Amino acid sequence: MSTYRDLAHRGSARGTVLRTVGTRERRSHLTAPRVPTVGIDIGGTKVMAGVVDADGNILEKIRTETPDKSKSPKVVEDTIVELVLDLSDRHDVHAVGIGAAGWVDADRARVLFAPHLAWRNEPLRDSLQGRLAVPVMVDNDANTAAWAEWRFGAGRGEDHLVMITLGTGIGGAILEDGQVKRGKYGVAGEFGHMQVVPGGHRCPCGNRGCWEQYSSGNALVREARELAAADSPVAYNIIERVKGNVPDITGPLITELAREGDAMCVELFQDIGQWLGVGIANLAAALDPSCFVIGGGVSAADDLLIGPARDSFRRHLTGRGYRPEARLVRARLGPEAGMVGAADLARLVARRFRRANRRRVERYERYERYAQALRSGTSGRAARTPEDPPA
Repeated sequence: MSTYRDLAHRGSARGTVLRTVGTRERRSHLTAPRVPTVGIDIGGTKVMAGVVDADGNILEKIRTETPDKSKSPKVVEDTIVELVLDLSDRHDVHAVGIGAAGWVDADRARVLFAPHLAWRNEPLRDSLQGRLAVPVMVDNDANTAAWAEWRFGAGRGEDHLVMITLGTGIGGAILEDGQVKRGKYGVAGEFGHMQVVPGGHRCPCGNRGCWEQYSSGNALVREARELAAADSPVAYNIIERVKGNVPDITGPLITELAREGDAMCVELFQDIGQWLGVGIANLAAALDPSCFVIGGGVSAADDLLIGPARDSFRRHLTGRGYRPEARLVRARLGPEAGMVGAADLARLVARRFRRANRRRVERYERYERYAQALRSGTSGRAARTPEDPPA
């Protein structure tokens, strides 16, 4: 009996070690199965799905429009299932990872809220897992993008990384020692809603003066349209480009004109970049990372944006001149980052799924041997071989 207790104690201790290591993504991804997985990036306008290998290479990619947000959650789930099944016709898919533009709970099972979709406390993981019959992982799209940049992109080798995603608004993610920091309730990284101007511009979140109202795609377009609507002389070029139709002014058009040297558009990017640097300096004071990775659609402006942001960051950094300064770099993986990161995180889920299945099979085989021994009139203790672990 004492021998059994010793074995049982060692077995439980070993199980505890495995569980501890299993929760540490930095170690787990090194031993994850090198199998193809599907990553899905769900935004307000598109659903992009791709098969990604263990080195972050996209083997195939397909996309479709996001169903209208007034439709039921099942319509979006149907779209996801169709994309996965389409890819499965040509690839051996072992797991599916989803990066959703919304709040995902700490268990990565439910979408608590998605501003562009009718998801409210939606059990997305379980719904899809039941339909696809493979492991499914759900996470915030900024978290999956940050993971991809840390694994394969601009953040490789960094122990403390913060990602800022500049699009319609501002999203973000924190990685520390190879772990995504999701917070107690799973909604960490909503940097865009830090208040930087008390009583400032109204934000769709309900507050005023949020960071994303001063440094995002929406802010860029809003400022350009206001100048054009006021018939400002500095806006003459862009007014002419849209033939006087102010609503036709878009972020890509502003970027194009800025690259051509349009003074107003260059100045707008300088303004956006300066506010970006202010917010990053605030994050540096709170989090002290070694690297900030700037991604999202607005980052396509490159040095038109990143240059002013670096200057502003250095000017507003707490303790400037007396502390190490974090690097500011542009993301490398572009719009596929969220999809690649979701697929790679799903690979960790596939690893745990395989381990759990293996243990179930081993347990079943032990029970079968024990039952066979009982049927033959032999005690389970005598029938147990030395290599058999205790039941």
